[in-house]
Amino acid sequence: MLNIFKALWAYRGFILGNVKREFQSKYRNSLLGAAWNVLNPLAMILVYTLIFTEVMRAKLPGVENTFGYSIHLCAGILTWGLFAEIVGRGQTIFLNNANLLKKLSFPRLCLPIVVIANAVLNFTIVFSLFTGFLLVTGSFPGIAFVALIPLLLILILFSIGLGITLGVLNVFFRDVGQFFGIFITFWFWLTPIVYPVNALSEELRGLLEYNPMTSLMMAFQGILVSGQWPQWETLLPITLLAVVMCLLGMSLFRRHAGEMVDEL
Repeated sequence: MLNIFKALWAYRGFILGNVKREFQSKYRNSLLGAAWNVLNPLAMILVYTLIFTEVMRAKLPGVENTFGYSIHLCAGILTWGLFAEIVGRGQTIFLNNANLLKKLSFPRLCLPIVVIANAVLNFTIVFSLFTGFLLVTGSFPGIAFVALIPLLLILILFSIGLGITLGVLNVFFRDVGQFFGIFITFWFWLTPIVYPVNALSEELRGLLEYNPMTSLMMAFQGILVSGQWPQWETLLPITLLAVVMCLLGMSLFRRHAGEMVDEL
């Protein structure tokens, strides 16, 4: 494990260079450039706030805050977006970097690190804006806000573990990527992001407990909507699953690294 960290540190310039290049290429030939990273989420927050707060007057049970539902929605969508970006890019990471893998010798773990770094950079920009919205509207959750850090670490760990696992499988079975693109849409709607859990029947609530993302999304929303600390014991299954997925992804990658280069 120590050797892995040493190798990654030795190639930190390679990692930072790729992160910078990807971020810049995203807005190449754009007049506003990186400003779009702010304008897009700003537009989303304004639309959600207008529609769900002013037009529909949607409110969460037991939440008196006027912006309660829009905060609930944004908390879920922004964190789900981080998850979806890491997994989505993770499942195509080896296909998209086929030429790099064939021509250059470097620690292959640099590629997942680049994916995580880019996704976290994008998320940080968007979430900083959302945090500003919480402060301006007097909805900042207080000290419970720091609990977001371990939650984000769990989310990132699970995302990259799942992403690498799918990425290896996708090299040999291209249908994996196509299927997961459909599956994640259903997964989103089967996760309490748009709707609160207590709006469902007891039977449906029981089914949602089998969704590993349910407890994580509820923890994010509990902090940002009500300033409630997470119930850490409910996060044990997703944490264990995150570790298992990372170990599985690494095992698959090490076992089939040579075959993947030939297949690519």
